[in-house]
Amino acid sequence: MLDLALEEHLDELDPLRHLREDAGSDDDGAGTIVPVQPPSIRNQTIELVFPAVHDIAQVAIKLAVDASPGCGGIAWPAGEVLSSYIARRASLQDKHVLELGSGTGLVGLVAGKLGARVCITDQAPLLGIMKHNVSLNQLESCVSVAELNWGEPLPHDLPKPDLILAADCVYFEPAFPLLVQTLADLVQDASTEVLFCYKKRRKADKRFFTLLKKQFSWEEVLNDPERDVYSRDAISLLHLHRKS
Repeated sequence: MLDLALEEHLDELDPLRHLREDAGSDDDGAGTIVPVQPPSIRNQTIELVFPAVHDIAQVAIKLAVDASPGCGGIAWPAGEVLSSYIARRASLQDKHVLELGSGTGLVGLVAGKLGARVCITDQAPLLGIMKHNVSLNQLESCVSVAELNWGEPLPHDLPKPDLILAADCVYFEPAFPLLVQTLADLVQDASTEVLFCYKKRRKADKRFFTLLKKQFSWEEVLNDPERDVYSRDAISLLHLHRKS
């Protein structure tokens, strides 16, 4: 049985441990994903720029990053891929957008810059950095922050989203069924679009998609001009469709 208190303590000591090793795996070939290193990303601010095709030439985001609250507190590759993709798409003006597992809030902030009404969500330890990044980009008027724990009942005041964004959410195996449950709760019909971007890191990731296919079908986004570049890094961008 999973000892949640122990898991939380280990996460506090090493926020990135789930991305470094497949702990306890006996059939997936546990192996190092990135070398063990001290949590050196603390209270830094970076700027990311994404080319756009609307009334603006580019979308620039200032992003505070800090690994102290966990691995969600830094920018990950799939989040940058999804941010770049929506920046090149049609305008999101007045669309209701929900981001799951926002971490720093990067993808949702890009959506806010594109005119959407956005709610970025994650667990309680990351709310502070998300709120700081909203303020850093002066997006308080269109981007809100909310706690959303996967697998739990949805907040009653959560607007029905036109678009759900999720990037780098497949990394912690015990959360796989919880994420699928939350996606199923949010997507009731085809009127809600889901863009799901992830980086394949372990064979265990297949277990997530085994659970997902009970509720959703999916197809890879093929019209992204950057697809050939990021696919070489084992990153995929998917459209999810709720099964009837």
